[in-house]
Amino acid sequence: MSLTSLFSRRQFLRLSGGALALPALGGFSPALWAHDHVPPSSQNLALRLPEPVKIKLAVNKSAVCLAPVTVAEQQKFFSKYNLDVELVNFGNSTDVLLEAIATGKADAGVGMALRWLKALEQGFDVKLTAGTHGGCLNLLTAKQSPFTQLEKLKGQTIGVTDMAGPDKNFFAILLKRHGIDPIADVQWKVYPADLLSVALDKQEIAAISGSEPFSYRLLETGKYQLLASNMTGEYANLSCCVLGVSGSLARDHKPAAAALTQAILEAHSYAAQHPESVADAFMAHALNTNVAEVQGILHGQGHGHHAVGEAFVNEIAQYVTDLKLVQVIKPTTDPHQFAESIYVDVFS
Repeated sequence: MSLTSLFSRRQFLRLSGGALALPALGGFSPALWAHDHVPPSSQNLALRLPEPVKIKLAVNKSAVCLAPVTVAEQQKFFSKYNLDVELVNFGNSTDVLLEAIATGKADAGVGMALRWLKALEQGFDVKLTAGTHGGCLNLLTAKQSPFTQLEKLKGQTIGVTDMAGPDKNFFAILLKRHGIDPIADVQWKVYPADLLSVALDKQEIAAISGSEPFSYRLLETGKYQLLASNMTGEYANLSCCVLGVSGSLARDHKPAAAALTQAILEAHSYAAQHPESVADAFMAHALNTNVAEVQGILHGQGHGHHAVGEAFVNEIAQYVTDLKLVQVIKPTTDPHQFAESIYVDVFS
């Protein structure tokens, strides 16, 4: 079946609008973000599509944080909602992934909020439906480094792989919040990923930023220490990655968008409780990693945290406010208005 002739949206659950904060190893329940008064037996039935629907989902199969999505059908999360999902691998380029959704090469995709928001401000026809999980971003220093606090990085150089990367944006925000101007008080220097630790060892730079599995591998060597991450403080309760759907899917085929969103959130909740199972299944797709590494990374991320409704709008608005502080988002952009304009409540 195509993305037409789907049943009425009135049959869907209405979400509570609150961000979830499921314990990383707590009990798994498939639709914990639904209203309490909805009987568990009807929560899933209400979202299941009447006939199979094909969806092209853009992913980066090498991204460990997306392992729950990559292996979701192996746990039957997609077929549970009558979704026939084809994973389209766009490698490491989240920009290309977002463009693929906007231009119809894919129906949906998962990417990092701090990478997508600037592009969405510029008018990409993509709507966000949920925050999928927390974590992913780390700032490291050498083990015996004198730079043990963000405040001590004033006047120093930080190594990154991309000047527009989500890690660079996030740690620029953290520096700003700690009284350091990320534009005037520090320098950012671009290196290939495999040379960042070399530059740090040579003391050419004071710290390096990155995501997984890059950071996890460096910390496992015992030569480096974690200076900051987005799994601490208030950012531990904000979604790092988000689900985006094409504008046409959001406008014309909301039931399919709702089913896809529910399935992906369930997959992440499953990963929060069963990182071992997800890691084992991910080996069929992963490159240059192993089960123990994937398990460790999943344990350290917030796969039980999801945001929808007004809670998700508030999370986006918080990021937009912060990105304005570091001159990524235009100063005239209204954070909450912008957040509402790029979000679609597929469950209403």
